[in-house]
Amino acid sequence: MKNFKKIAALALSAVMCLGLLTACGNKDDKQAGSGLETLETGKLILSTNSDFPPYCILADDGSFEGIDYELAAKIAEKLGLELVIDDMAFDAALTAVQNGQSDVAMGGISVNDERKAVMDFTDTYATGVQVVIVKEGSPVTMDNLGDYMIGTQLGTTGYLYASDTPENDGYGEDHVIGYEGGAMAVQALINGTVDAVIIDDLPAKEYVAANPNAGLTILEGTWVTEDYAIGVKKGNTAMLEALNQALKELKEDGTVQEIMDKYIKAD
Repeated sequence: MKNFKKIAALALSAVMCLGLLTACGNKDDKQAGSGLETLETGKLILSTNSDFPPYCILADDGSFEGIDYELAAKIAEKLGLELVIDDMAFDAALTAVQNGQSDVAMGGISVNDERKAVMDFTDTYATGVQVVIVKEGSPVTMDNLGDYMIGTQLGTTGYLYASDTPENDGYGEDHVIGYEGGAMAVQALINGTVDAVIIDDLPAKEYVAANPNAGLTILEGTWVTEDYAIGVKKGNTAMLEALNQALKELKEDGTVQEIMDKYIKAD
């Protein structure tokens, strides 16, 4: 596949549920407690998708857990704001921040040129590695993946790259089915609707572990390696600078690594 960077050290994020938001707020209601303009006074509205463990998880009791959510909560605290989580489909979460319906977007969002054209990104806080899940004994390999039907999550770079034309190192739209969530794509693999699923390695491990009787396995090797960052509306320089400063402080005081270590255990 495409030439992507080698894995850098993971560094990263996460949150506590403070509520869902469906409205974008009144335009006149913008001044946050820290002087930073947000959609609602004193609040940082996060658009996200909670089907991406261990970064974004919707727990059984309805609360939000995971690296990105805890990191977002720490950032909001730094900015003197209350974090509000708006959980939706992944591609909708990206559109929300682009259209000014949320202040920030998180959820294992990879940075690429296509996304940078329509939104701005903070400094990287983690590295994502995409892998391929198949059934044990499957004839699918990294080299012949394009000969089979592939499941991915809609709006992700996995979907974008895989569905691209062969001339651009993709497999073509006829070989890819997009699903609203990673769990749905994995269920399609279990049901035999697709032959493989392309998804980030940490969620892949979670899904394989959650389906011990399904005979799932992860192919050796890396399909793509990318950087994760927080997305903001294009041109929102004040928000970008505030987020980067908060991230810098949380990295320097060890908070980011502490959150990462909480959710990602050494093999």
